[in-house]
Amino acid sequence: MSCPSRLIAWVVAVVAVSYPTAVRGEDLPAPESVRAAVARGLAFLLDAQNADGSWGGPWGGITTWSGETWSSPESHRSWRVATTGLCTLALLEVGEDEAARAAADRALDYLVANARVKRPNEWDTMNCWANIYGLQAVTAACGHPWYAGSARQAALRSAAGVFLDQLSRTQSLSGGWGYLEFTPPRTARPQWATSFTTAAGIIAIVEAQRQGLTVDEAMLARAVKAVRHCRLPNGAYTYSIQPITHPRRIGSIDRLNGSLCRIQVCNAALRLAGEDVPDERLHTGLDDFFREHRFLDIARLRPIPHEAFYQNSGYFYLFGHYYAAFVIAELPAEQRREAWRRLWQEILKIQGPDGSFRDYDHHAYAKPYGTAYALLALGRGLRDVSDGATQLTPATRGR
Repeated sequence: MSCPSRLIAWVVAVVAVSYPTAVRGEDLPAPESVRAAVARGLAFLLDAQNADGSWGGPWGGITTWSGETWSSPESHRSWRVATTGLCTLALLEVGEDEAARAAADRALDYLVANARVKRPNEWDTMNCWANIYGLQAVTAACGHPWYAGSARQAALRSAAGVFLDQLSRTQSLSGGWGYLEFTPPRTARPQWATSFTTAAGIIAIVEAQRQGLTVDEAMLARAVKAVRHCRLPNGAYTYSIQPITHPRRIGSIDRLNGSLCRIQVCNAALRLAGEDVPDERLHTGLDDFFREHRFLDIARLRPIPHEAFYQNSGYFYLFGHYYAAFVIAELPAEQRREAWRRLWQEILKIQGPDGSFRDYDHHAYAKPYGTAYALLALGRGLRDVSDGATQLTPATRGR
């Protein structure tokens, strides 16, 4: 064997040992271990909540390589609203006692008071995440048993209307949403958008629609068309929404191995929006996700975005697992149990000693948003395994 061949074989062996893929059968987690992990994660969230009801902030000593790039106070306010939205969703999904209810009350008060978010600057459009997860959280609360008939209903629905209006005003000409505006001229209505941000927005809008909130049907239709437009013949979705869809980075992020997490959120969004997304497509996308999962493992916690194989970033990890739970919930019953356990394994293995989950170091946001994503995915699976109610959103838990 030549020297280069030996080196390649050694690298492949190290990667295979360092980043094992999920296994089948008895080695997969049981519901009891998942419940224990959820309890630890929930305890972390309760302890990490800020005094004003929010989570996260521009502190903590953990920053990314781009820490000074995002110095606008509005960037951080958008991230805090988004992180708080996700943590609120997690409390509504897995919280059961008075401490969780009180934390959710404080979080919702924060979201209602901070529903109006601004575009941070001409190139930074991170306010999209605040609008998406803020909307999803107040919508979930509108339909949750804790707040049924509550005096909070009017304020929650008003905040949802603000988030929806802001999504409408910031929808790109392509029909989607993105988190940056790269190329001049940088216009008031952004030009650049991504498939996965748009798909996350679709899910939030559909959930709002299901709660009886007034939704701009044309806005939703444009977003659905944009995500559908991004799908490639191999099942991957392009990163960006392009005028003519093509895998311009087929050797990297637009390849299947660079699209593992986008496949889940895009398939879920189209399915929930009423598009014809067959079970087989959902199943194939999940199979790809688990089979090629090592590329997500390798990228997790890397400090520079897109530095890993196929330009995967660390912050893809828990985002992708959260939306994989939406996909699993849509599968036929006989396929779901093993899929949940495989998903649980990939999430449980990264839980930290303090009960948190994280995939990327980013100020004080990383652990709260990561833990929220994890708890949402774990909790939805536990609900399904215990009572089969997978078609329900977190807002309908307990009904």
